[in-house]
Amino acid sequence: MMRPIFVVLKSALFFQQMSALTLPSKNLSSATGNSPGCSTIQYGDQSFSVGFFSRDKLTISAADVFPSFLFGCGQNNQGLFGNTAGLLGVGRNALSIVSQTAPKYGKYFSYCLPSTSSKTGHLTLGKSRALTRVNFTPLDRSQGTSFYFIDIVSISVGGRQLPIRHSVFQTAGGIIDSGTVITRLHPAAYSAMSAAFRKLMSKYPIARAYSILDTCYDLSGHTSVSIPTISFTFAGNVKLHLDPTGILVAVAKLRLCLAFAGNSDASSVAIFGNTQQKTFEVVYDVGAGKVGFAAAGCK
Repeated sequence: MMRPIFVVLKSALFFQQMSALTLPSKNLSSATGNSPGCSTIQYGDQSFSVGFFSRDKLTISAADVFPSFLFGCGQNNQGLFGNTAGLLGVGRNALSIVSQTAPKYGKYFSYCLPSTSSKTGHLTLGKSRALTRVNFTPLDRSQGTSFYFIDIVSISVGGRQLPIRHSVFQTAGGIIDSGTVITRLHPAAYSAMSAAFRKLMSKYPIARAYSILDTCYDLSGHTSVSIPTISFTFAGNVKLHLDPTGILVAVAKLRLCLAFAGNSDASSVAIFGNTQQKTFEVVYDVGAGKVGFAAAGCK
């Protein structure tokens, strides 16, 4: 069930703030992907929100108060939002919480997504956490202002690097995105990954595909499963050995699928999604132009 919608016209203060608000259209277009973009935002999975754009005081703690925080108030929300109360924008555009709180936190934040819903993760704004063993890869700041572009160098399955030319990863580039669930790859890269994974999982029965996931297994007759390792290498020789929960995703009882999908065409950008980020401390130092990873980040 969706949470109750905030009735803006019953709030004199909200309506007053909304009516008096002016903002350069380029900031709105960058944040929403629309022009003029002040009333609608649509996401990559076709979910969308239509509503009002306004501002109010944001209080994170007694010491961290932002008097003129800009945000959208959705009135018609359709798609894969579930029972969430809202979405927190942490992109590079001027309207994200990262940019609006930059005077306090310096465009620096980190998070860890836990392996299961029963475990605890975190989101930290600023450098308040003592972080060690973080390996950083550069952010490519030449490709727009909203997304975090990174350079995928190679992918390995079962400890062996896949025979994928680096030019394949450079065709449309790649981004890291906390809001995308399943990692999307260039068709050639996904084909190589799927073939290698299927070969190493050949002793397990194939199951029917599920939505965009086409490499699935029926594990009902197995008490234990040997999952092939998958690792990514990013620019700067940053290697990520994925947690098992970032490799297979359960779509039904004892029916699991490879948690990756191929893009429909080679011109679509690759997306390193949040399933593959599970258990890592992911550190964004936007001011320094880099994003880093550390193992066991949720501890």
